[in-house]
Amino acid sequence: MRCHETIDVAILGAGIAGSCMAVLLARRGWKVVLIDRRSFPRHKTCGEFLSPEAVGSLIALGMEPRLRTLRPSIFHRARLVTGSRASIIVQLPGAAWGINRYDLDEALHEEARLEGAEVATETAVSAIRLRSGGYELVTKRGAELTAIRPRAVIGAWGGNGHVAEMPDARRGRPAPCPYVGVKTHLSGIKADGELELYFFKGGYMGLSSAGDGIVNAAALLDKRAFRSMPVSVNGWLEAAGALNPRLARRLAEARPVTGTHAAVAPVRLFDAPLAWNGIPLIGDACVTIPPLCGDGMSMAIRSAQLCAIGADRYLRGETTLEEWEASYVMAISRQFRGPLRWGRLLQRTAGNPSFAMLAAAVASRLPGVVNRLVKATRLGKMDDLPW
Repeated sequence: MRCHETIDVAILGAGIAGSCMAVLLARRGWKVVLIDRRSFPRHKTCGEFLSPEAVGSLIALGMEPRLRTLRPSIFHRARLVTGSRASIIVQLPGAAWGINRYDLDEALHEEARLEGAEVATETAVSAIRLRSGGYELVTKRGAELTAIRPRAVIGAWGGNGHVAEMPDARRGRPAPCPYVGVKTHLSGIKADGELELYFFKGGYMGLSSAGDGIVNAAALLDKRAFRSMPVSVNGWLEAAGALNPRLARRLAEARPVTGTHAAVAPVRLFDAPLAWNGIPLIGDACVTIPPLCGDGMSMAIRSAQLCAIGADRYLRGETTLEEWEASYVMAISRQFRGPLRWGRLLQRTAGNPSFAMLAAAVASRLPGVVNRLVKATRLGKMDDLPW
C-alpha cells in the first residue's frame, strides 16, 4: 500500500456541497483533497435549477465569471400545473438560472483546482480510521491502494453514499422508502422564461431550459402510485406523463437526448438531519431537501459554508473537535428547521390531486399566500453568516 503525505482535509464526495467545501478551505490555504468514487463530469439526477439563493451563493464564492461562460438560461417565474385546467404563476424572488449539471460540476472542480485543491475522482474510500493527530483513509483507484492521512474528514457523499468502515457511526438501518428520482434531457420542445412544474397523483415533474435548445426533465415519483414498475428512465417519464394530460401534450413532440438519462433510488425526504456521524456531513449526506422547494443546491452550499467555519477554526487550533461538532449541529438545526418543515409539508401534499385542485383555487384568489409559502421554504440571507 502506498502512503500519501499528510494533508489537512479530505472531502468525500465531489458534488455541489463537496466541491464548494473544497473551494472554501483551499482558498484559506489548507491542503485539501476532494475524493469521489465516480467519474466526472457525468449526468446526475438533478433539476438543474439554480434558485436565486443558489445563484447568490455561487456569486459570493467568486464563481460568476466562470458560470456566465456556461450561458445559463434565466427564469423569473414558475408555472405550477395540476391535472385540471388550473395553472398558477409564481414570481420568483430573483433571477434563477438553468445550468446543465454536467457543466456545473466540471466548473466547480476547475474552481477547486484553481484554488489549490486536489481532485481525485474514480477513487473509492473503503475505510476511515482514527489515528494520532487525525485520520487515515484507505483509498483505491484501479488496483492501487493508498493510505491518506488527513487532519479532518468531511462526508459529502450524497443521500445514499457511505463508507463501510468509519469511527463512531451512529445511523442505523434506514426505513424503506418509495421515492425514485429520474432525469433526462429533451430536444424538440422549448421551455424559456419559466420553470414548469406538473403535478399528478404520485409525484411531479419539472421542465426547465438547460440551454442550447435543450430542456431538462426531472421527476420525483412515488412508486406506490404506479401499477407496474418501469424499467427505464424513459419508461418512468412516460408513465408520469400519462397521469397529467397537459404534461402528456407537452412531451408529445419531445425527444430524449441519448446519454443524459439518470436515476436515483431511494430518495429519502423525511429523515431527520444528521449533521455529524463520526465526521461532519454536508449536502444530501446531512439531509435531503424536498426537490419541490427548488432550493436544494442552495442548501447544499449553505451546509458547506456552515461546516467550513468550524473546519477552519479546528484546523487553526482555535476549537476542539467536540466544539466544532456542537456548533455545526446547532447551526444546521437553526438554519434548516423552517425550510425543512414547510418543504416536507408541501411534499406530503404535492401528490394528492384533490389537494392540488384546492390549492390552485385558493392561490388564484389569494396569490400572496403562494408567495409567502415559497418564502417559507427558503434559507435566510447570506449576510446572516459570519463567513
